[in-house]
Amino acid sequence: MIGVLIVSHDGLGEALVRSVAHVLGGAPALVRPLAVGAGDDPERLLARARELVRELDQGDGVLVLADIYGATPGNIALRLLEPGHVEGVSGVNLPMLVRVLTYRHRGLAVALEKALSGGTEGVVHMTTDCCNGAR
Repeated sequence: MIGVLIVSHDGLGEALVRSVAHVLGGAPALVRPLAVGAGDDPERLLARARELVRELDQGDGVLVLADIYGATPGNIALRLLEPGHVEGVSGVNLPMLVRVLTYRHRGLAVALEKALSGGTEGVVHMTTDCCNGAR
């Protein structure tokens, strides 16, 4: 089973972990958030992120989910990548995380694919047409 590291601004990662525990009915194993605060030293955060990757890696790899590409969380995630072993996706959201956790037992490549599809397919323009006018 792959590990999942969420690198995000402030408490977003912690909130996503709590939310996915609610959705899936329990706290997921091998999932850790790493909060990036405005005054944090990026080099210290990178060292902590590397520690977390080592803890999360049970031999199947780690998927690093960051909130914003180009911001500090995304830049930290980029420095962790090892193609085929530590992969990364930016734009983390709850549908992405649910899909990753649902499929991560099938390996890193599948989890990576499901992260991308879950993240994009989870963004839907909601209209009353989709539910036959019910409100």
